[in-house]
Parts: sequence; C-alpha cells; structure tokens
Amino acid sequence: MNNSMPRGVKYSVSSKGDLVMLNDTQIEQYREKGYVGVEGVISADEVASLRRVTDEFVERSRGISESDDVFDLELGHSANDPRLRRLKSPINAHKVYDQTIRHDKILDIVAQLIGPAIRTNGNKLNMKSGGFGSPVEWHQDWAFYPHTNDDLLAVGVCIDDMSEENGCLLVVPGSHKGPILNHHQDGCFAGAVTEEDFDDGKAEKVELKAGGISIHHVRALHGSLPNASPNPRRLLLFQYCSGDSWPLTRMEWEGYCASFLRGEPTNQPRVREVPVRIPMPAAKVGGSIYATQTVLKKSTFGGAQGVGR
Repeated sequence: MNNSMPRGVKYSVSSKGDLVMLNDTQIEQYREKGYVGVEGVISADEVASLRRVTDEFVERSRGISESDDVFDLELGHSANDPRLRRLKSPINAHKVYDQTIRHDKILDIVAQLIGPAIRTNGNKLNMKSGGFGSPVEWHQDWAFYPHTNDDLLAVGVCIDDMSEENGCLLVVPGSHKGPILNHHQDGCFAGAVTEEDFDDGKAEKVELKAGGISIHHVRALHGSLPNASPNPRRLLLFQYCSGDSWPLTRMEWEGYCASFLRGEPTNQPRVREVPVRIPMPAAKVGGSIYATQTVLKKSTFGGAQGVGR
C-alpha cells in the first residue's frame, strides 16, 4: 500500500444548544483547501436507518438487468450477485434520504459556508461494494453545472467508515482556486479531466467514520479509487447551492423554487467573475458519471494510483 498521500485533517462539530457550528479552523480549511471532513454529524440511529434502507435497494436491484432511472449497475450485475453502484436520485426514492438532505445539522453547517438561503441541484448515493466498487475519475463538479457564482458545494454523508482501503474521497487541495480543466475528449464532454499534463500528486485523502460528512467546493478537483477492501463504502452525496446561484444552462422558475431547502427564491441572481467551461457538446454516453467516463482513453489517476492497493 502507498501511504505517501497526505491524510486530510478532519474535525468534529461543536454545538451551541441545538445549533451545530463549524469552528474558525474548519471554515479556514474549507476556504483554503476547498474541502473539509467533519466527524459525528448524524447519529448512530440515523446511520442504521440509512444502512437498512440502502440494503433494501440493493435487494430490489436483483430484479433488474440494466440501469434505469433509479438504479445504476456495475458490470457483472446479476440477480445472484447484485452489483449496484449508484441510486440516481435517492431523495425521490425514499423518505429517509429526503429527511437527510434536509437534516438541520447538515444545513446549519452548509449555511456557514454559502449563506442562509440554500437550495439543492442534485443528489445521488454512490456505493462501492467490497472488492469491486468502481472508481470515479478526477473531475470538477463545476464542469458539469456552472452557475452565476460558485457558492456551491457537495456534502458526502458517510453511511460506512470511509478509508483509504475502501476508496475514500480524494481532493487536490487548493484546486478550487484554479482554472476549470478540460473535461472534453474528441470534441465531446467526457466527465473527467483529459489534460495530458494533469498532476494529482498533491491529492489528500478524506477519511471519516460513519456519521461524518465530507464537504468539497464545486470547483475542487476530486475523485476516488476502486474499493480494494472487503468493506463497503457507501457515500450519500448532496449538492447544495446558495439561493442566488442560477445555472448557466436553462432552468424553469417552478423547478428553481421547488429546489429550495431554506430561504426564499429570488429572480436576481448574484453574478461573479468565475472561470467557466460549458459541458457541450454533450457526452457521448449519458446516464451517470460512471457511464460518461467510460469513453476515457486512459485513467486520470497518476500519483494517486497506488493508494489503497
């Protein structure tokens, strides 16, 4: 195993009454590195509920043979050997996931980073089963959905312990302050960095216990290697945006209003000078980031390739 990759600093939250707060050090890490890991945000009982419901979806996946609007399947999936790699919109699939995206402790933390008006522009549950969980190649979320400002982030809720061995989240610190790298190949969006000289040698690992959360900025370079352990790594991912962030691609007013979790909609988007690459021409393969990235001619992992092996 390659232990040269730095482990990201992780913290526990502090509480004032029922309000959960990040401290100044945690906020500074997010601002400077583009990510932070926070332990102990959701309770053991809440983790147990998420595991139970997730196990039920894995059982349900035995009855399908190809990916659909709910299930995204690994190669080799079968009724006897279910290999579910993603639930595509878990908050629409079960109330436990919907309750979690609205969790007050999570939203209190998010509010410290992007402001009190919060909406969501996506959610998914990535599942890396022991021994074969798929990697996610290096990418920036901003390449998929640029907005009028970049007060957007993703929160990963750890349903299992997330470690180097089972394919934890990897982030290149400070990359959220840099350019948006090319995610196109052969003229079409490919869902991953395709620049020949891309260097991931400074990547850091985000390792957390179940119930902790990872937070990464929308422009931060991140990815994860395959699960090389016998232990699952299931990460519930929620995309959060400031209320005055509008996508640069088309969105209907009704959908914008329905996406709010806190605060009120506004028809006056806040516009900031931020680097942008529009994800067009569209990907040759759609359905999920896993499917889109199948067109890549080679893996994007370089210096991080030995981690967890």
